[in-house]
Amino acid sequence: MSRLHLHLLSDSTGETLEVIAKAGLAQFEDVEPIKHFWPMVRSSGHLDRVLTEIASRPGLVIYTLVNSDVRHRLEARCAALGLPCVAALDPVIDALSDMLGGQKTVTRPGRQHALDAAYFDRVEAIQYTIAHDDGVLSEDWEEADVVLAGVSRSSKTPTSIYLANRGYRVANIPLVIESPPPAQLFHLEKPLVVGLTTSADRLVQVRRNRLLSLNQAPETSYVDQERVAAELAFARRMFADNGWPVIDVTRRSIEETAAAIINLVSARTAEGNGQ
Repeated sequence: MSRLHLHLLSDSTGETLEVIAKAGLAQFEDVEPIKHFWPMVRSSGHLDRVLTEIASRPGLVIYTLVNSDVRHRLEARCAALGLPCVAALDPVIDALSDMLGGQKTVTRPGRQHALDAAYFDRVEAIQYTIAHDDGVLSEDWEEADVVLAGVSRSSKTPTSIYLANRGYRVANIPLVIESPPPAQLFHLEKPLVVGLTTSADRLVQVRRNRLLSLNQAPETSYVDQERVAAELAFARRMFADNGWPVIDVTRRSIEETAAAIINLVSARTAEGNGQ
């Protein structure tokens, strides 16, 4: 069994690279890939931090980067390290451009979905995630890949659905001071429990907009600044007491939050395999 470090760099979420890598690896037997996902790489500073990690785990680098400066920096550094560096979509884009009379690209290409086992796994993940939204069916949480915990309106549900579309079974639980979560939450073995938090100001704004959209009074304890701060402090204490990783979603998109969670899952899997 050959082991291979595979570094997947993207200036987006990395979904395209994941599919390409999977398709390529399927052509080989007796290969144990150790995948490292590096999404949202959009600046030289971010790239330098990633390159430090790549240098410590040399392997094949595959990337989809639009920014030419970041691309050239990556290629130069990989060349200096003696590592192969592949621009995954360049051959396809170049061929299409030639066939179209030299037409320049104006949008990023999407990926094509196949009705394979991975497709049906995603369908099952979506079904599981929808059925286990908002603290429902806690007795089944051990079947999840990820359990998200956080106060109301901390992006748990949209993040769960996004992850489900990537094939992860996700349950989520709202943390309420007056209502302790089910005991199962503190004894899970298979799922990775991740805490989501945000700033009090941002949370008040999100909650107030939610109340307005429902034509409800915008001034209640639900949006009281002190009350919201107490909820967030309660949640953070729970995260710390249980040693759960925490992601601050204040300035993150759903895609960025999901990418961070996928990295946590990958790191946990690698650690469990002794990598």
